[in-house]
Amino acid sequence: MPRRAKASRPAKAPGAPAEAADGSAEPVPHGRGRKIAAKRTAILGAGLKLFSRYGLHGATMEEIAKAAHVSKTNLFYYFASKEEIYVAILRQLLESWFAPLDGLKPEADPVAAIGAYIRQKVIFSRDNPDASRLFCLEIVQGAPLLGPELRGVLKAVVDAKAGVIRAWVAAGKLAAVDPHHLLFSIWATTQHYADFAAQIDAVIGRDLTDETYLEATIANIQRIVLDGVRPRGAGG
Repeated sequence: MPRRAKASRPAKAPGAPAEAADGSAEPVPHGRGRKIAAKRTAILGAGLKLFSRYGLHGATMEEIAKAAHVSKTNLFYYFASKEEIYVAILRQLLESWFAPLDGLKPEADPVAAIGAYIRQKVIFSRDNPDASRLFCLEIVQGAPLLGPELRGVLKAVVDAKAGVIRAWVAAGKLAAVDPHHLLFSIWATTQHYADFAAQIDAVIGRDLTDETYLEATIANIQRIVLDGVRPRGAGG
């Protein structure tokens, strides 16, 4: 397996609010319910770290239980299988991954909104490197477990935002760019800093936990992308 880059901030994806086994959100728990939610969060966090490093088939329930500080028997009280843990983590990740897209609204200034989206995506890569790598592993394997969500909710959200971008182009607020290719390019560029952090560290010796490098990364990606989408003849 590839060696991980230096440790980054812990992923947020498997944290609060708690998630039911079917991926739905649970209400804020009290008393014993709070302890159960804490155990679930610990299990999801342990699963995230192991799955992002070794993949679904490389991690075991024994390793997840040990990392979460629960017995294997207790682990099965919360999740019936490691596949269930894996899918629960990925569903939470999708929710967090969608959030930055909210800023692409019809009434927003297109260049400012896309610039803000780039910033949020780079910060997500900084704060959630394990989650980003796990998502990447699932996708490169053909999304065997997340496929229905990708073809359903992901496609619906992305198509809606592509419609917003298409309207901006039609109104002359953006250059004539294909909305899907624009989004694909932003994803590939920003997520590279999490998924290929070891490569960046080998070449540059810095990562996004360095605030100066973080801001330089954001500024450069914004410049590259925004210079390509500004209406021709628009000012810099």
